Amino acid sequence: MIGVVDYGAGNLRSVANALKHLGAEFAIVSQADQLKGAVKIILPGVGAFSIGMEGLRKSGMARAITERAASGTPLLGICLGMQFLFEASEEMGLHRGLGLLRGRVIRFPRSGLKVPHVGWNRLMIRGSNPLLQDIPSGSYAYFVHSYFAWASDPQDILAEAEYGVTFPAVVARDNVFGVQPHPEKSQAVGLRILRNFIRMASG
Repeated sequence: MIGVVDYGAGNLRSVANALKHLGAEFAIVSQADQLKGAVKIILPGVGAFSIGMEGLRKSGMARAITERAASGTPLLGICLGMQFLFEASEEMGLHRGLGLLRGRVIRFPRSGLKVPHVGWNRLMIRGSNPLLQDIPSGSYAYFVHSYFAWASDPQDILAEAEYGVTFPAVVARDNVFGVQPHPEKSQAVGLRILRNFIRMASG
């Protein structure tokens, strides 16, 4: 069973619908002890970093997620959920993240481009990983974000995208994965990413 973390994120239902379409066995979980039976975890997210992390901490989910990840449970963060995986975010002040990946979340520079970055963009794949199996470099995915994760370790970056700057679009370290675009809105490419995660070995 895949545990889909519910802390009030706006894209929760669309992620659940995509998993249902793929025939995945999943449950929406809002309490820390509900994660005990999950063989994989998906952490979706849209909105403000600080508010989301506050919800995760108050519910005890932040600690449960980090403990499960440390034990080897595959974890996939989506959009804001990917940003939670890092050490900190500069969105509306400096706020601590889950610290599962090294780096921090920063705002797009003022380069004349509209922020938030909204729309389809290419994934330039730079690392081999089961999460991106059968996804060619240059495939398009759908993004909606004003901030991006700046990974301290380049080896954690599986794919990049460009919007004024080149930024990490897909990251991974061991059993911890993150995708900045929304797979549930990225049509065939997004469904392939989710299917690859579903089929991934657990533990």
